[in-house]
Amino acid sequence: MAKILIADDEPDIARLIERYAMRDGYEVTSVGNGDEAIAACRREDFDIIVMDVMMPDTDGFTACKRIREFKDIPVLMLSARGTEYDKLFGFEVGVDDYVTKPFSPKELLARVAAILRRRGASATTEKKEEEVLRGAGIEVDLLGHNVSVDGVKTDLTAKEYAILVCLLRNKGVVLSRDRIMNEVWGYDYFGDDRTVDWQIKLLRGKLGPYRDNIHTIRGAGYKFED
Repeated sequence: MAKILIADDEPDIARLIERYAMRDGYEVTSVGNGDEAIAACRREDFDIIVMDVMMPDTDGFTACKRIREFKDIPVLMLSARGTEYDKLFGFEVGVDDYVTKPFSPKELLARVAAILRRRGASATTEKKEEEVLRGAGIEVDLLGHNVSVDGVKTDLTAKEYAILVCLLRNKGVVLSRDRIMNEVWGYDYFGDDRTVDWQIKLLRGKLGPYRDNIHTIRGAGYKFED
């Protein structure tokens, strides 16, 4: 049984999510702010976190960033705002998906299930594949989930890492946004292809002198070339 941590300072919303999650067979823990979410993740393990952005004391983005320092737990972020800046910032701190309020509880739980399926499939597949990917001065250790640029370790979010792996496995091949989205987010992702552009922008910013090795092919997509 998968365990969900719900972090939202609005009791009605937390109870709504909790009711639907328990109906779908999840084990649920609810907290009311970011500090409590961080403390809960230190005490026990969760399979996914559903967290509101705007909470007292410690907001969702800050809580997500702090949790990422000691545990790799997928995060689905809730927000009353759906601006491009919020989504970019959320992806930058490691958010896996983003849902704007008001939302359908059924859709939210469908997104939760999709994230958990992708996490499980990714772990199973990676063990069967090659151990190291290289391109230009970039090296990806698949077993250790580590990325280095000119020998220096670089911290990537889960989505940035997955996109880089996808590009390196297909060096010289133009990958459409749809293909990247399908391989990284899965066929059941509910977002739009601009999400890929946002994540590519963030990834380039972490590749130093090799940012331009990811080429934008106008009207087609992206490709990596040495």
